[in-house]
This record gives sequence, structure tokens and C-alpha cells, in this order.
Amino acid sequence: MSTKRAPIAEINQEFIADVAARAGTDERVRRALPGGGKLHLDRRLPFLCVYRKPAGQEDVGTDQLISSEAAVLVASGDARSMKRLPELVRGLVEELSAHFGGFLVVEVWSGSDEEVAASVHAESGEPIPPSPGFRITRPKRRVPESTLETLAKSLGKVRVHKQSAAVIVDEQGGVCPPGLKPLVTPAEAKRLGCHPLGLEVRPIYRDPATGRVYPAVLRRLRRGVGRALKQAFFTFAYAHTRIRPQHYYSLGRRSVVKAVWEVDRRLAEIDGSFDLLLQATPVNAEAAWYEFKRARYERPPVFHYRPVGVEPTLLKRRLYEVPIERIDDPTLAHIFREKQDELGRSITMLADVGTRRFLPGSLQVYGGVDSALRTLAVELLERIPPRSRDGSLGRQLDARAFARRAEEEIGHYRRCYPEFAATVAVRDDLYSGLLVSRGHLLVGRKAKVPAGRVDALLQHEVGTHLVTYYNGRAQPFRQLYGGLAGYDALQEGLAVLSEYLVGGLSRPRVRLLAARVIAVEQLVAGATFVETFRRLKETHGFPRRIAYTITTRVYRSGGLTKDAVYLRGLLEIADYLRRGGEIEPLVVGKIAADHIPLVRELRLREVLDAPPLRPRYLNDSHALARLERLRQGLSVLQMIEGKHDENRFRRQ
Repeated sequence: MSTKRAPIAEINQEFIADVAARAGTDERVRRALPGGGKLHLDRRLPFLCVYRKPAGQEDVGTDQLISSEAAVLVASGDARSMKRLPELVRGLVEELSAHFGGFLVVEVWSGSDEEVAASVHAESGEPIPPSPGFRITRPKRRVPESTLETLAKSLGKVRVHKQSAAVIVDEQGGVCPPGLKPLVTPAEAKRLGCHPLGLEVRPIYRDPATGRVYPAVLRRLRRGVGRALKQAFFTFAYAHTRIRPQHYYSLGRRSVVKAVWEVDRRLAEIDGSFDLLLQATPVNAEAAWYEFKRARYERPPVFHYRPVGVEPTLLKRRLYEVPIERIDDPTLAHIFREKQDELGRSITMLADVGTRRFLPGSLQVYGGVDSALRTLAVELLERIPPRSRDGSLGRQLDARAFARRAEEEIGHYRRCYPEFAATVAVRDDLYSGLLVSRGHLLVGRKAKVPAGRVDALLQHEVGTHLVTYYNGRAQPFRQLYGGLAGYDALQEGLAVLSEYLVGGLSRPRVRLLAARVIAVEQLVAGATFVETFRRLKETHGFPRRIAYTITTRVYRSGGLTKDAVYLRGLLEIADYLRRGGEIEPLVVGKIAADHIPLVRELRLREVLDAPPLRPRYLNDSHALARLERLRQGLSVLQMIEGKHDENRFRRQ
């Protein structure tokens, strides 16, 4: 249970005994110290990070380098208010070293600002961005060599301003800041089984003249230093204690400060106040088709959109008032800052629906088409004949029949997890489309689904989009179901992958995904609606109605590039599987490929929970066999070229 109290006037014996006892019984400790200091012990751990602010001088930003660690002591260097600080540290060391069999104390301080100010080009004399630098100080005896090597190696991988860090190991300097006494003397360290190390950091995170912090540099440096420290703690634990942590991430902080919950709630409320894709979808797509047809496909259709029910300017004001800077956890702060940035761009798109300004915002949020993606799309269109059927044009299910099948599929997941509260609604304003919105499946009233594609679409919409939504809802953070920044490519790639795994990724479906990429490329290159429609029809052999639907999806609202993410996401997933990746981490919520290691870190830190649901195709032997072929290097082209086994996904 967390314990946080008002600052104490001085550190006394009662305080020391209380803190040591709580730490020894694995209680979380949060105590304010004299002079603006703090003690945070997330749980019982065999290490402590220490920072002492120099007395009588500013040292802006340095304490933040360790503020997110699981065991932190931040104190004033003032001798009078901190005269019993060494006793506090010794009390903790004595209690915890006895439990673990060893203890590591790492004290951090900043180097000289003058060294940073002297970073100039040798020939021109122009100032250059200073490189990161670290000096590790070690005692003459009782040196944890493997820990020291791990720390030095990991710090050497820190890069800022496109420059790698210089790391020096100093055997002559003391293990404490200049002008201060060691918190644990060599004799005490030997008696207590304590191993002290010092870490001096070049202060490139602030202006040497004004002391003003560079936030982006400090965030990057804090993340690198934090990773290096945890890797050193991990090595130390194996070499000098009785515990065997699963991973160095598992030595990170588990507790979450109140600011995180506030930021998560406020971002989720803003995200949930509008639905950009629904807002950007024409309400007259069918009527516009008839107008386009009457005009002999020579004049672009005129689309109409739903009225915007929120004021974008007010939304942005609310968005940038969200206090992300109060979050001291680098991983969570990074995730929330990314989401804040994406929401800002999405709100701008919301205000620009139906205008030429919509496309630049779409490129920022969803990206465009690179050369590799374009090459694959063209090759797919050339190698798959326009009249490919693959048995998908036989009997069809209408909207209500498909909705009933979807309700059956939802029922399966609800039996596994009663909180799976999805519903299916047949909607007049979607015409023939399928859309998952806010945890529910919407089916256009004119939808027609080939019988051979039903299972594939169920796994796409229910087994992927709804499963990840409700898995995200089971997590402590709302962002996991609203969607982390840039989640669309991985989400849609996983959805398309599920179609393949259940034997329903037909050749016409692959042609459709490739055509969407070409349509996005055409849009970005400046082609008109009519020109793109003609290319799809005349060059790639799509029927007029399908060419119209593809073009409409891409040109809606002024230009939506999202449709390129399906094929791009499939490439990402295929590459991930070839590198040994597993499906389960991808369904924890709606995440992007860049978030996979972050989610793994948060799971190991026990900040995130195990997802309650897994896609049901992962219980099917035929799906698992296809998954194994992908892991062995099956390409996207090979996925649709070869004769696949005809065993369809068998619903359990």
C-alpha cells in the first residue's frame, strides 16, 4: 500500500526505523524529505538510486534522470537538513541487504556546464550539439565488475543529437558528487554487503548559460539512462543477490502516480468525443453513384457529410491543457505524448472534412505510399487476373443474415469473457460497408457477403477489431482500447492476417487491397477522382461499381490515405512473424508496431495485465499451420499464389 506523507522537519531515528521496517516487509514507501527531497520505494528491491542537489546552486533537470526508477532517493545537499541522510541510507541498506544477500547504491550527479558550453567545431568555431557523456566512478575495493561492465556498455548505446555517448570508468574519483561525503563508507559497505557506484552525467539537457532545460533532450537521455541502470541492476541481482528477475524491465516501477490516470482519462474523453472515420464517410455514397453514372463517369460525384457535433477549437484547447509533463514515467509519458500529438492532428482533420486541407492532415496521421509498398501493389495487380474468383462469388448473405452470424461469433467471446459487450446494428447510413465503432459492429443495410468470405470477415471485424477493443478495455489505461498513436497499420494488418489464417483471404480480396494502395498513390500524386476511377477500371480491370467504391473510400472528405495501411500492415505483420514474433502480444489492445517493445516492458513491470481474450483462430490447427508457414518466410505474394489447403476455419 502506498504511503505518502507531508515533508518532515528532519530525519530522525524514528523515521529511519519506520522506513526501513516498511521496506523490509515489501511495502511501498513514498515519503517527502527536508529541503524538497523525496524517497520512493516501489517495493522491496536490492538497489537504490540517489541524487543529492548541490547546496546553494541550481542543478536543473538532473534529478529527473532517475525520478522514474523503482527505488529513488532525492535529497538536498545542504549539510544541516541532511546531516542524518547517511543514517537513512545505511538503515535501508542494512535491512534490504540482509534480505537479498547484497545491495547496490548508485549515486548520480551532473558534470560541468562549462564542458557543454565548449562544444564548438574545431575549424569554424561554430557551436555544435554536445554529445552525451558519462563518467562511472568506482571504489578501489569490492567492485561489482559484471555490473560495472553492463552499465558502461549500455550507457555507450545512448544516442543524442545523432551522437553516441562517451563513457569513462574512473577508478580514482570518489563514488559521490564533488564536495560531498559518501553516504556509505568503505568499511560500512564491506560490513553491510553494499556495492556503491557513482555516475556523473554531462548536462547536455540544459542551456549552460541560462540553465533552461531542453525537454526533448532530457526525455531522451532519461530513457537511455533508465534502461542502462535497469540492465545494471539486473546483472547485479544475478551476480550478487539471491533473486533471479525475469527481465531487466521487471525491475522497473510498477506503481503509477495519479497524474497518469488523469492524463489517460482526459485524453480518452477527447478521443471519444468524435469519430473521425464516421465523420469522414459520405452519407450519400449510393445517390452519388447514380449521379456519377448519369454523368457517364466524367464528373466527380458530390459527397455530403454528417454535421460535426463538436467544436474543434475547443477540443484542441482541452487537448493541450492535458498535463502530460507531470508524468515521470518515460514510457507512459512517451505513449501519452504521441497520442496527444495524433489527436491534435485528427482534430484538425475533423475541422477540414470536405476540404483540400484534409489530405495533408491524413498524410500526417496515416502516411502515404512508399516505393516498396507501391511495387508490391502493382505486382499483385499484375499477377492476379481481374476475373479471379477463388469460389467467393457463389451464395451471398445479406446484411441481416451476416449480422446474425456476427452475433453468434460475439456470443462465443461473451461466454469466454462476460465483459465482451459488443452488439451488431444494421445501419441505413453505411449503405454496404462494415465498420467497428466504439466496441460495436455496424453493418450497412445493403451489404452482401459471399458465403466463402463470412468467416474471414468475422475474424477481421470481431476476432481482431472487437477482441482488441475489449482486451484494451480490460487494461488500466483507456488508451489501449481507444487506440495508441498510429495503431491503424498493425490493427488492419492483423485483421487481414486473420483472414488468411482462416483460409478466407481470397485473390479478389488481395487485388482490392492492392488497388486501394494504388488509389492512395494516385490521390497523393494529384490525380482527380475521375482519373483514379479510370485507372482502376481500364488499367487494372475492376468493374465500374468496385472501382467507384475504392475511389470513394480514398477520395472521401478531401483525401483519406488510411486505405494504404491494410497492405502496409500485412507487410509489417509478416516481417514481425519472420523475426519470431508472437500473435498474443498484438491483441493486448489497439497498438502500433513501435509499441510492441513498450507493451512488453509494461507487462513485465506488471503495469499492464494479461489480455482476457485471444482470437479463436489461435485454437485451430489449420490456422496455426498457416501461421507457421509465415514464420518460415512465406511472402505476401506466396500467400496468394500457391495452392493453399482447402480446410476452412472450423468454428469451435
